Amino acid sequence: MMEAVFYVNGALVPREEAKVSLFDHGLLYGDGVFEGMRMIDRRIFRLEDHMRRLASGLAAVGLTLPGGVEAAREAALTAARAYRGRDAYLRLVVTRGEGPLGVDPFSCETPTLFCIADGIALFPAEKRARGLDLITASVRKPGPDQLDPRVKSLNYMNSVLAKREARLRGADEAIVLNQAGRVAEASVANVFVVREGALLTPPANDGALEGITRKTVLELAKELGIPAYERSLTRVDLLSAEECFLTGTGARLVSARSLDGARIGGEERPIAAAILRAFEDAAPGLGVPVD
Repeated sequence: MMEAVFYVNGALVPREEAKVSLFDHGLLYGDGVFEGMRMIDRRIFRLEDHMRRLASGLAAVGLTLPGGVEAAREAALTAARAYRGRDAYLRLVVTRGEGPLGVDPFSCETPTLFCIADGIALFPAEKRARGLDLITASVRKPGPDQLDPRVKSLNYMNSVLAKREARLRGADEAIVLNQAGRVAEASVANVFVVREGALLTPPANDGALEGITRKTVLELAKELGIPAYERSLTRVDLLSAEECFLTGTGARLVSARSLDGARIGGEERPIAAAILRAFEDAAPGLGVPVD
């Protein structure tokens, strides 16, 4: 297994020096934003899309990064370039920085910027082949008036609690509903279903993150001639779907076989399989070279 690479505040550092202050507000209060990216065959997948989303997130929380998004872009490229493997997961983080105790964001002078390049395997091959077992989480997605789903905040407690509940109940992943009882997303992935041959995914106003992989799947579906729509979904829509799958930077695309113990669809998942093949073919060409 390749060794992880760490970029912290402008420089590559060994693991033992990859540290942030205990007074960093990202650690103390979850005050910051991040992007999770994939390097595929030495190319960062849709890097510019990630940078646009990062810029939007920084603006939304009023966080000014010295050097702007270009500094973040360089951090990602530097970490990816130093990683010795062909493929990696990149976690790019910007926090408010070090400050005194108390949530006042104006008490922090300089943001912290770091990037980790490492391998990731969210689900083993056998689970990917058979399909994931899902549960409906008891925690709900905060409304957009509480936390804008377009912002990838460091505060992931809702996702942590949903994932914990899934694991405690013997499942692989959790479906998180919004305050109105509609499907928002999984703990850290977008949700798609196939109904009557059409691909459906929850809209952002139902709490879904406008994921980069989600965007790619919608584009590929159009190229493949598969009707695809953003549409509100309920738990019943998932249970009665012909297919269900999750997408995300870490998971890529992985099918689900059950929800709360009830089977979803059949053994054959032709649309998910077609989109996954198209994704794997297209992904290298959608990346920015690091070398």
